[in-house]
Amino acid sequence: VQLQAFGGGLVQAGDSLRLSCAASLRTFSTFAMGWFRQPPGREREFVAAISRTTYYADSIKGRFTISRDNAENTVYLQMNSLKAEDTAVYYCAAKYGIATATTSKYARVYDYWGKGTLVTVSS
Repeated sequence: VQLQAFGGGLVQAGDSLRLSCAASLRTFSTFAMGWFRQPPGREREFVAAISRTTYYADSIKGRFTISRDNAENTVYLQMNSLKAEDTAVYYCAAKYGIATATTSKYARVYDYWGKGTLVTVSS
């Protein structure tokens, strides 16, 4: 199983960026998908997840949108109004089955992880 995240880069504060994550999962639609990020010098943190519904971290709510295309085995993270504090390596993850509001934010529940893509937001 491979998850490949891409779309990161260097942008200015206020810009938008869309991350994509392609998954080599034969039954992609049965997986909950999540995005996490690891800012410089900090621990990995939850960003967003999509299962039966979507879940977001408070820090990005209203600015980021997670979506998926099951036909393309791809999950997206649309990031708008980017801030310097959004600078991080962004990882996508897959969890077999359903993720809930409680479980989706915990990295340990995810079964597969991508290598990450760096997003740098200059202020």
